[in-house]
Amino acid sequence: MTDSTTTARDYRETLFLPKTDFPMRAGLPKAEPKWLERWNRIDLYRKQREAENALGQWTLHDGPPYANGHIHMGTALNKIHKDIVNRSHQMLGHDANYVPGWDCHGLPIEWKVEEEFRGKGRSKDDVPPSEFRARCRDYAAGWVDIQREEFKRLGVIGDWDDPYLTMKPQSEADICAELLKIARTGQLYRGSKPIMWSPVEQTALAEAEVEYADRKATAIYVKFPVRDLNVPELLIREEKEISDEFESLFGHEFEKEKGDEENFVDNIKSVFSNAFVVIWTTTPWTIPANRAVSFRAGVSYSLYEVIEMESSDFEPWSKPGDKLIVADALWETVSKAGLIKTGKRHAPVPATMLDGTTLSHPLKNMAYANGKYDFPVPLLEGDHVTADAGTGFVHTAPSHGEDDYIVWMSNQKKLEALGIDPVVPMTLDDAGCYTDVMPERFQGLDVIRTSGKKRGQDGKANPEVLKALVECGNLLARGVLTLRDAHSWRSKAPVIRRATPQWFISMSKEGLRDKALKAIDDTTFWPERGRNRLRTMVADRPDWLISRQRNWGVPITLLVHEDGTLHTERDDVDAIDARILAAVTEKGVDGWFDTPAEDFLGEDATGWTKVTDILDVWFDSGCTHAFCLKRRDDLPDRADLYLEGSDQHRGWFQSSLLESCAVYGEAPYKGVMTDGFVVDNKGLKMSKSLGNTMSPEDISKQFGAEIMRIWVSSSDTYNDLRIGKEIIQTNADAYRKLRNTLRYMIGALDGYSDDEAVDYADMPALEKWVLHRLHEITAEHEGWVRDHNHRRIFSTLFNFCTVDLSAFYFDIRKDALYCDPLNSTRRRACRTVMNEIFLRLTTWLAPVMCFTMEEVWQARFPSEDGSVHLETFHTCPDTWANADVAEAVEGVRAFRMEAYEAMEAMRKEGSLKSSLEASVRAPKSRLAKEREVLGLTDESSYADPSNPSDVLADYLIVSKCLLNIDSDDMLVTDLKCADDWKKCERSWKYFQGEGEITPRDAAAVAAFDQG
Repeated sequence: MTDSTTTARDYRETLFLPKTDFPMRAGLPKAEPKWLERWNRIDLYRKQREAENALGQWTLHDGPPYANGHIHMGTALNKIHKDIVNRSHQMLGHDANYVPGWDCHGLPIEWKVEEEFRGKGRSKDDVPPSEFRARCRDYAAGWVDIQREEFKRLGVIGDWDDPYLTMKPQSEADICAELLKIARTGQLYRGSKPIMWSPVEQTALAEAEVEYADRKATAIYVKFPVRDLNVPELLIREEKEISDEFESLFGHEFEKEKGDEENFVDNIKSVFSNAFVVIWTTTPWTIPANRAVSFRAGVSYSLYEVIEMESSDFEPWSKPGDKLIVADALWETVSKAGLIKTGKRHAPVPATMLDGTTLSHPLKNMAYANGKYDFPVPLLEGDHVTADAGTGFVHTAPSHGEDDYIVWMSNQKKLEALGIDPVVPMTLDDAGCYTDVMPERFQGLDVIRTSGKKRGQDGKANPEVLKALVECGNLLARGVLTLRDAHSWRSKAPVIRRATPQWFISMSKEGLRDKALKAIDDTTFWPERGRNRLRTMVADRPDWLISRQRNWGVPITLLVHEDGTLHTERDDVDAIDARILAAVTEKGVDGWFDTPAEDFLGEDATGWTKVTDILDVWFDSGCTHAFCLKRRDDLPDRADLYLEGSDQHRGWFQSSLLESCAVYGEAPYKGVMTDGFVVDNKGLKMSKSLGNTMSPEDISKQFGAEIMRIWVSSSDTYNDLRIGKEIIQTNADAYRKLRNTLRYMIGALDGYSDDEAVDYADMPALEKWVLHRLHEITAEHEGWVRDHNHRRIFSTLFNFCTVDLSAFYFDIRKDALYCDPLNSTRRRACRTVMNEIFLRLTTWLAPVMCFTMEEVWQARFPSEDGSVHLETFHTCPDTWANADVAEAVEGVRAFRMEAYEAMEAMRKEGSLKSSLEASVRAPKSRLAKEREVLGLTDESSYADPSNPSDVLADYLIVSKCLLNIDSDDMLVTDLKCADDWKKCERSWKYFQGEGEITPRDAAAVAAFDQG
């Protein structure tokens, strides 16, 4: 009993509570820039390069963002993801040198510069090309500087002082060198087949530069008069079944033996007189460019006669008596469109009859045709024809369709035999207006409006063509429908197919397609479905169109003789190429444009001209492996990984693959990984009109870039990533939990040194369980890093921190840390293990939480030039693997959860406030094996208070736990109600005995008082 006049001791001063200045609140928006300054000051990037890096080089090659405009969430996602991957491999023990780069040429920059000059009253034509290109270069350089700082703000580490730029003169020269290598092998050729052309931008476009969107189109059915019907001998002599049908039609008996062929042919031709082949198209403006009609042998065609028309408010264009040839499967569709109420099928029209038949152009007799449509229109067989829609015939304009062009060019001998010129006419100019190939009536009419409020809508060509078809009596029907068609992703206006002289890389010559497909098979993909996507695109793609008709880009550095010969075919090609590359290396692209052809060619320059087209920017970026990886001594020739958005299967992944295979016969990468797109929290595409956009800058200012990094690492990056305020807040909450875990460890490890360490053999079972968990995670972690499975890494570490550590291990060990005698084995073992946790957790999390882990590391190991990012991941001795202890602890955890559920019910009733007030009793049979493995007793006091060993009550954080009842049920009682139990004034445990604190606490106080 204490005398009433004696003041009770305040035991708080004897507790060993965590001590730390590490702030609970991170203040990331203000703190992160300071860490960036520190990394810059200590030159962290260079220190990483100089580190031991025992595993050698590992390289993620940067796909170049476009140097135009601020970064958005998509680019932030990509750069953060790359940084997490790079930092992980660096800490695995590699030299993961990251060299960022930019794509600096191209139309968007050219447009912006044109706007600038127009704002100063100068049109593009008024500006000297060299001045214009210089301004484009300055414009791109300005955005490179802006984006560089925006990327660095995200915590991305790399060679920011020496990035690769496609517009560096050396890069431009290397791009030209790659092109010349391809030209020398004969894989480069000039052709005039139809390509996608943007009248608005007045340049050719590659597939990667288009997107597909809905547009309203005028659909028309057009009649082509039969000009010269082919009735082949095969029809008469062998196709008895077909000739029987004709026999019935003509009303007389036909016998092959009588040799009545001539009369039979005349009868057939009389039936087909004034007949029409009907086509359907959604591009009326291409009718003036028509040169043929395609059919397919496998489709069943017939001749139909119009009998009766539907009643209508306007006079239909078709009339009773009209004879129409269409696919049988589509006659009803054609009838409905043409307001034909009833029709009569006369006879089948076999493919042998169609092949060799010629038609008249539907505009042949229009006013002011000037005889330009007097040529015959042949029927040609084409594999692209189906009977799924339309009429079963396809209007063929070889200057405006890929399939049209293929059919036309593959029938050149047939065309010549019919007296038809097989040359593909250039029917449109760069602005998408009819050329003088057309009759005067059409010349100058635009097919798409290229300016004004109606930009992208139909131009004047469509209505004039429709008017002419009506005049000629060859329009059967018209309507309006919505279809998905190619649009320029820059201007958003529809693109057209237009035959112009362009430069192509052949997919078949020298086996480029086969090489690329083999390279795809040899590449690792994350996710695996990326392989099939890229493979399908390469297998089906046409030859690579690489030329553009603009100013700001790398020139196609070829000299062409008037006979079509390229300079790469000359004997002095080495000297010419050397002069070309020297000029571009010295002056950039101006070295080509501003140098006369004869300076490159030497004495033999007569008849030679320079190509003035520039390269597709995808060719530029496809060469980055050549002018970055292969040129730099600190990078390997091939990258271990390319990581971009999934749209790059048709973009950078593919252009890099094709360019590298064309020159080197292999892919420039060993692995390809793709990210999904960033969408809002509802899964909708982000757009300003919907008001659902978020910017990396705003998130950094409000929450910190660290939160975006957690968002990336915790997301399924293979699919579209959702983001919104709630999602950001969820990641901020996750950050706080992790920060608090690390903060607690820093405080608990205050003053720790290796002299305090406890050997594994002497550790309590609970510490052995934690080491086992570290061993488990370590064993899997390296595989996850190599497989770029950062979502699995983050989720595992987050659960380890919140579930295994905070909610279990730390929860149990707080009593030992705070209240055990200072030098107790249990307390020292806990701090030994916490140190091991700290060393691993900080390095494991450093690639993701790069700012916070640096702050955490410096809080424990302050130094002027040290960094957690110079550490490597820690290994674990195999002795830490202890499956028996792990299984036993899991058994106790299950028992603990059962007890907590019972205690929670008492809390809700108000009979229990703290678990330390509880006594837990359970059947004798419970935890028999677990207690044996873990060395636990169910005593309520420690055998040696000065050096306590765990009892079962410690795991449950209760004051008493006995396994001594016969019932199957668990029994929880309140010790406050027990007369012989009292609360310890120091540890708040309930105990029996003398004094105001437990014997364990008394021993700790005594040791504390002795100093």
